[in-house]
Amino acid sequence: MFKEFLKKFVSVLSSSKKYFIAFGCLLLLFSVIKLFNYATSPSKSDAAYKDAFHQSYKVYDVPISQTLNFADERVPATDFSVREAMEKEILINTYWPAQTMLLAKRANRWFPIIEPILKRNNIPEDFKFIALVESQLSNVVSPQGAAGFWQFIPATAKTYGLEINDEVDERYDVTKSTEAACKYFAEAYKQFGSWTLVAASYNLGMTGVQAQLDKQKVKTFYDLLLTDETSRYIFRILSIKEIISHPKLYGYLLRKKDLYPVIPTKKIVVDSAIHNLADFAIANNINYKILKIFNPWLRQNVLTNVDKKKYPILIPQGTVNIYDWEGNYNGCDLLSPMDSLNLLFNFPLSKDTVVPKTNLK
Repeated sequence: MFKEFLKKFVSVLSSSKKYFIAFGCLLLLFSVIKLFNYATSPSKSDAAYKDAFHQSYKVYDVPISQTLNFADERVPATDFSVREAMEKEILINTYWPAQTMLLAKRANRWFPIIEPILKRNNIPEDFKFIALVESQLSNVVSPQGAAGFWQFIPATAKTYGLEINDEVDERYDVTKSTEAACKYFAEAYKQFGSWTLVAASYNLGMTGVQAQLDKQKVKTFYDLLLTDETSRYIFRILSIKEIISHPKLYGYLLRKKDLYPVIPTKKIVVDSAIHNLADFAIANNINYKILKIFNPWLRQNVLTNVDKKKYPILIPQGTVNIYDWEGNYNGCDLLSPMDSLNLLFNFPLSKDTVVPKTNLK
């Protein structure tokens, strides 16, 4: 008897299957509409809205490392004026995600080029973060006419050996401008004997920093009262360094493929005139746009080169189509060395590791 009842029940259920499905869909739709109306209804009480907001929206304070330092010079974070200034910049950079993410992506491409130059010139690696603060690793021009990654004004650039004229501006050459910056840092260190003061002088000038040291009768940056711009400058550098070095602490996640890779290039050395850079680009299997991207120091469509100077021109070693349609890039270990990622994020990565998002200003 039970078997007969079960058969009848299954028969009825099967014949009514479409009605059950339709009823289920209607019930689901009704639930979604009700939930949406609850979330958006202007009649929702203030108390209910506040409760929902507090449950779903979380903002956290930021940690300050006890070992915070610049170029191995410890930051006195027990001083309330230092700690609170530092905290301000870390908060700003932590909660400025779009800018921070872009800087992390660019750092992965350019730090592997900048770091060896700093090392060769005996400049601490932390100075790479100055380029991030100065230009966000892009060839911007300031209202004062400072240009390139290191933001040299023309007079200072020429002092440290960079060529600037109508056709050539080596402030836009990352290698040569980094070499010039190293000359400045080495000279400033001879004067101050403190890398933190050297970094501050890159914003205020050696004369300006020395004048304030003499006036206020102190010896360290952290004891100086300076303009808001220069004071923030050092703490911005420190905050960027701190967040990139310990991204997990600040809630950022970037996958390896999300970082901009180093693009291999080859040099073509020219010691004569180039009458048309577009023709030169086409002759080397690229276009004018790509030529200018890799050689932004070429400021016109010609290079007259009357002095027969040797200029190294960079062109991509392979194709510029390094990405697939899903954003992966081929040969990523070659284009973006694992060593550069370890330097950037300060912890070992496996091939499939999801790396914590970096945060910069």
